[in-house]
Amino acid sequence: MDAELLQLRKRITNNFKLSGFLIRSENSSYLAEQLLPFDRAERDKWLTVITENLQGQKLATPHVERSALEKAINELNRVGLDEGETVFAVIDAFTVPRYRYNQRNKKFELDAQPRQLLTQPGMKSTYLQQRYAMLLQKTLRHDLFAPAVIQDGVGADAQAKKFKLQFAENLLATNSMKEAVVLGLLTQLKEGKFYVEDPTGCVQLDLSGARFHAGFFCEGCFVLAEGKYSNGVLKVDGLGFPPAEAATSSRAFFGTANSWGGESGKLLKYSQRLQELERTNTETTIVFLSDVRLDLPIVMEKLRQLFVGYDSCPPQAIVLMGPFSSSSKNQHEMRQHFDALGGLAAGCDQLKRQTDLILVPSTEDPTAPNILPRAPLPECLAAGLIKAWPRTQLATNPCRLQYCTQQIVVCRLDLMAKFCRNTLHFPEDTSQIEQHFARTIVCQGHLVPIHPIAMPVHWDYDPALWLYPLPDLIVMGDSCQSFQSTQHACTVLNTGSFVKSKFAFKVYIPATRTIEDSEIPGDMDLS
Repeated sequence: MDAELLQLRKRITNNFKLSGFLIRSENSSYLAEQLLPFDRAERDKWLTVITENLQGQKLATPHVERSALEKAINELNRVGLDEGETVFAVIDAFTVPRYRYNQRNKKFELDAQPRQLLTQPGMKSTYLQQRYAMLLQKTLRHDLFAPAVIQDGVGADAQAKKFKLQFAENLLATNSMKEAVVLGLLTQLKEGKFYVEDPTGCVQLDLSGARFHAGFFCEGCFVLAEGKYSNGVLKVDGLGFPPAEAATSSRAFFGTANSWGGESGKLLKYSQRLQELERTNTETTIVFLSDVRLDLPIVMEKLRQLFVGYDSCPPQAIVLMGPFSSSSKNQHEMRQHFDALGGLAAGCDQLKRQTDLILVPSTEDPTAPNILPRAPLPECLAAGLIKAWPRTQLATNPCRLQYCTQQIVVCRLDLMAKFCRNTLHFPEDTSQIEQHFARTIVCQGHLVPIHPIAMPVHWDYDPALWLYPLPDLIVMGDSCQSFQSTQHACTVLNTGSFVKSKFAFKVYIPATRTIEDSEIPGDMDLS
């Protein structure tokens, strides 16, 4: 096999030279591994069409980089698909498009302004205002707040009760109001005193007699406060979240624009070809593992069993979430761990050719601050792994996945503990704690609806954390006990800890939209 691979690399180099290109050894190795499964005639055809595609790309230099090769292969694999359509893609959080709600035409419009990590101070309030505008427009469309329509023969009293949403300035302009409902940011402007704040002002809350609806009410989330206003204080009777909205309704306000991210100019949800592929590819799976600590020998042993087991039926992707070390942040040691991870796949040639290995770092992994979105692992740390497994992808945290028409969000964060520590009111029904968790992020339309002190975010890249319109699947890599909950056709899945759960992991089947619980047995035969 090695001799055949070496000969194929030599043919690739010579073929590229004849076409006016130069290719480095690691890139020729990558292309050789892609062509190895074909016979000699097929390899020659592929080499011809790949070099023709590279010539059409109009590269700036004769040196062919791996990104150009990947682009050529992806385009040639998309036979029958429109330009920009991909079967599977990993979307960087820093490339997720930012949309602003236009109050005049009631639509979301693309904001093409350049973004940066060290942005202008004004963005500290602007990103919250944009999140508020997103929540406000869907709240006003909800049946409880939409203007009543008087039907023939039906009196107004016979219809469901409607609420009128008030702004903070409406309350501040009067001395009292018997029934008031305000949407705003739950904040503590003075120690021990909570307020609800919107762009027009802030109103102090009296929560002594409040009835809390389902969810975790943390400072920094948006709430609907209902109660009686008097003398500058809103005595709250009920505290809830903005209503959730099904993705099919939300997408109508984006048009056909690609609000998800990726290369396509249009949203791939509407692609008939991808819908057909999704329906017919019944064997396709995506595997999720979290808390994969590569410095523990038992973890490496179990990963070897996982790779060997999947070599005969490769999944579309294996997503490994950090932290990738239990103690050390030494970069030299981390590189050794990733090199060893690449060695675990030795002999699993079919798996390495057909499966994407996606690494999602945690906030504990090195070289990036504890701020979301988090940059991917540096390529220098995973160079050995990428060489051993060319389809390795270093993803951001969070990142977005697109499989055919399905939208998947992946985030590695111990969010349950943050919710429990920071909530004003702990849910009484602890047996349904996963329902409260799922409802919180689904209604908030955001991955981390919590105070920036508990989880800071890059102001300019806050839209990368939005869950609006709702995706098909939200995968949380939280170290608490695994769970899944479906609300408004959106499934929230927590993988749990790979180490703490006796090496359990989750398998998602896109064709049926089902999740299987899997576990690596202790006595698996690797022979």
